[in-house]
Amino acid sequence: MLAAQRKARILEQVSQQGAMRISELAEVLEVSEVTIRRDVEAMASQGLVDKVHGGVTANSLSLTVEPPFAANSKKEESAKESMALEAAKLIHPGMAIALLGGSSVYALAKLLRETPSLTVVTNSVPISDLFAQNPRADQTIVLTGGVRTPTDSLVGNIAAETFSRFNLDMVFLGTHGMDKEFGFSSPNLDESETNREVIRRAAKVVVLADSTKWGIRGFSSFADFEKADLVITSKGLTPDRLEELRSRVKEVRVAK
Repeated sequence: MLAAQRKARILEQVSQQGAMRISELAEVLEVSEVTIRRDVEAMASQGLVDKVHGGVTANSLSLTVEPPFAANSKKEESAKESMALEAAKLIHPGMAIALLGGSSVYALAKLLRETPSLTVVTNSVPISDLFAQNPRADQTIVLTGGVRTPTDSLVGNIAAETFSRFNLDMVFLGTHGMDKEFGFSSPNLDESETNREVIRRAAKVVVLADSTKWGIRGFSSFADFEKADLVITSKGLTPDRLEELRSRVKEVRVAK
């Protein structure tokens, strides 16, 4: 298991439990306690978790802390791939779309590299790099400027200004949290502002949010459930939570 994968698992376990002992994490991840301590120290220095004697706790500032892209991309990988396959069905040659930052949308981007006559506006450095690896003459890729976040997204006034110049068929975006009262949210205030601007410019808003995002609140809400035309989620939502979504979103799809 790579270090980024271990750290993503540690973050996931601690977020779910609130606190865990080093010995418990070592048993769950099947590695030595020395390895876990080293990972925890590195994560604590980044502000992702709080290190305590003999263990680790969820960060007290978790509402405003963004896990790095490398760590996020290793979480719920199969769910993200399934959601990406469902989202890709919506995209056809000749469309102009926005792909926002985050690992869920990155999984979608990987499926679009051979789609002809596609125009993509993105604030994601990894997505831009992905298309640049094998460029197509019939694809147009626009990378916005802006301030770079830990998730390698470009946000802020420059990014919002760039998006404001386009009319888009669809926008695909992920979310840090999905809460019935707080809606879709981000730990980053500037990212929320950028997301709002993109949502205003798109004819259809598609949110990719796996089931583990339910009940999580980031620091800043960028949209109520009603703002989404389609939510693509993964298996794992309880029937009442799924009903809550379907009562407020135009369409909800559960990726198989």
